[in-house]
Amino acid sequence: MTFAPGRLIMHRNVRHGRIGWVRAGRVVSDDERGLLIFVARDSPVAYEVTEAGLGMRAMPFAEWVTSSYRLARGSWNGPSVLKFLPVGAAHSVWWFSDADGRFTNWYVNLEEPGVRWDDGAVAGVDMVDQDLDVVIRPDRSWEWKDEEEFAERLALPDDYWVADEAAVRAEGLRVIARAEAGEFPFDGTWCDFTPPPGWEVPEKLPDGWDRPPVR
Repeated sequence: MTFAPGRLIMHRNVRHGRIGWVRAGRVVSDDERGLLIFVARDSPVAYEVTEAGLGMRAMPFAEWVTSSYRLARGSWNGPSVLKFLPVGAAHSVWWFSDADGRFTNWYVNLEEPGVRWDDGAVAGVDMVDQDLDVVIRPDRSWEWKDEEEFAERLALPDDYWVADEAAVRAEGLRVIARAEAGEFPFDGTWCDFTPPPGWEVPEKLPDGWDRPPVR
């Protein structure tokens, strides 16, 4: 399926069949290269927390996996972000900007390839975030991000959703090599992106945002 430009869709992270987080974004383009989504500041989001309202990063992973969960709603409180999901790739690339909209860095989110769904009134892409990430600066220097969290969770294989550490790192290294070479999408493409006029930020997530995951 293909999503039309301007359509509001849900970008969802799934953990063991549960929704981990949801971000509402508008489709910039959807073609043979992949899906490009714009998540504006203050866009509605949801994220998994414990019954006490704590997020996964607020406690040891061993404690998190024994907790009860609910989905809390909120808004995207950082600067607007552009997300590119290449066709069939085990990663997405995000463009971060400062408060004035100036490009600051790329962020490689290592994840299982997304699975699309379309219920008519609401649609989206579900993926499994593999937690390890890569930050790539404008000069194309880079660093791994969240290595400690990745290692902590890998130590509990029966509870973690990542089964193959080597595959995740290998995907990261492949993307790093393209970035160092200045290849697409690290060639300046979309670094000056601004959303079209009239793209309003919805006040809340649409009905159906929490439909059962497709993966």
